[in-house]
Amino acid sequence: MWVATVLHQPVVPVPPFFTSRLNPKLFHEPKPLRFGFPLPPLKLKVLATKKQLQTQESDSEDLPTHKKSNDRSFDLGWIPAFPHVLIASMSNFLFGYHIGVMNGPIISIARELGFEGDSILEGLVVSIFIAGAFFGSISCGSLMEKLGCRRTFQIDTMPLILGAIVSAQAHSLEEILLGRFLVGLGIGVNTVLVPIYISEVAPTKYRGSLGTLSQIGTCLGIILSLFLGVPAEHDLHWWRTMFYIASIPGLLLALGMQFAVESPRWLCRVGNIKAAEAIILNLWGRSEVDKAIEEFQSVIKNDGSDAESRWLELLEEPHSRVAFIGGALFVLQQFAGINGVLYFSSLTFQDVGIASGALASLFVGLTNFAGALCASYFMDTQGRKKLLIGSYLGMAVSMFLIVLAINFPLDEDFSHNLSILGTLMYIFTFAIGAGPVTGLIIPELSSNKTRGKIMSFSFSVHWVCNFLVGLLFLDLVEIFGVAPVYAGFGGVSLLSAIFAYYFLVETKGRSLEEIEMSLSSNVTAKR
Repeated sequence: MWVATVLHQPVVPVPPFFTSRLNPKLFHEPKPLRFGFPLPPLKLKVLATKKQLQTQESDSEDLPTHKKSNDRSFDLGWIPAFPHVLIASMSNFLFGYHIGVMNGPIISIARELGFEGDSILEGLVVSIFIAGAFFGSISCGSLMEKLGCRRTFQIDTMPLILGAIVSAQAHSLEEILLGRFLVGLGIGVNTVLVPIYISEVAPTKYRGSLGTLSQIGTCLGIILSLFLGVPAEHDLHWWRTMFYIASIPGLLLALGMQFAVESPRWLCRVGNIKAAEAIILNLWGRSEVDKAIEEFQSVIKNDGSDAESRWLELLEEPHSRVAFIGGALFVLQQFAGINGVLYFSSLTFQDVGIASGALASLFVGLTNFAGALCASYFMDTQGRKKLLIGSYLGMAVSMFLIVLAINFPLDEDFSHNLSILGTLMYIFTFAIGAGPVTGLIIPELSSNKTRGKIMSFSFSVHWVCNFLVGLLFLDLVEIFGVAPVYAGFGGVSLLSAIFAYYFLVETKGRSLEEIEMSLSSNVTAKR
């Protein structure tokens, strides 16, 4: 997951999802439409010292390096791809909105639908979302391979829109459960699909920065849901309006995807070379067309990605290594404690006199958003690996600050303020690295053929871990206390930094095909 989410009481894990086979020939790829940015990248020169003009060494020993420019400049070459990425990121806006939409209204929903006071049913209504997301995530890879990203986005809006409307009109427990499950199903597909789409559509130079738009979208969705949730404290029926509002972004996403481009890599995979060339010309520039198509076709020829991938291929090198890294990154991310910290953040704010849960959540949301903005800059300047290591080290320091404040309270006010500082610092450092990098680097490391299935597997692991953290967290706090549990989160954060240092390679500034060919050649050399 790319952003901090709200802890929910989970339900029992669900079995893997079996997808139906669809014929991609039934879906014809329309001619790609432009958003009005046909101009080549505009470069604006700025002054720089000789020292600033020196090139920066690559962080990776395993991947080939690009030639670096000798001038310090910034350009607007990201603009042609920006509208398409922005439309895809609307999926994450919905993700954030549905995370936050249950924060306050769950009490009103329980009262109106007749299960107020039953903590198990209240937790089930909130957490059925996770079960739906698991199903959606595990099915997304196969759907995307058959239909392409655009059509999968549009089909996926159906459970999102229908789920929101069913939830808004619910008059029984069964109806609200169905609505939340449908929404979770759609969100599960989108969490896999968005990073794949962005990584395959964005120009190599801007892939990291544009990739953070998904996290920014999620943050904005959470913040909006918190603002809209304020009237729910006084209007017991306001929750229905909030769910009706949730259907609007789904409609906009379905319409917007009609004008967005398809992934040029998927088009090459199904043999539509001319459409892929047109998209690359429009988004990446004329100079990239021949090189990109040549790389696409070379990778397709080498790994046979024009044929449908199989799940068992994830057990073969180099796919097994990437699947292991993807699953491990999400296990470490979740057990580093983001949901637990958020659960106790409201109590931490209450200790310093901020009794309003909405105000405390707003502080958390704005901190999350600030971290996402910083990530959009550092992703392509510092690189993924450095950002992830620094993020986890910052999270570990934050956890140990809170443990220090709890175990060695020299002064009550000072300890409370130190806890607030540690909480906000933890959320900020999570949002700047552990959140966005995890979702972005997995499709970058994955091969063209197995990218969808590796992402499906990785995110299904994420949802299972999300469930387990929610299930075990309160019991662990009751048994051991807050400080030992937070110390454990700090320890997992340190372990995550070590894992990133030894297992990840830097992907900044390299095309997906260069990364894939390099990893494949490394495997061949070891044999």
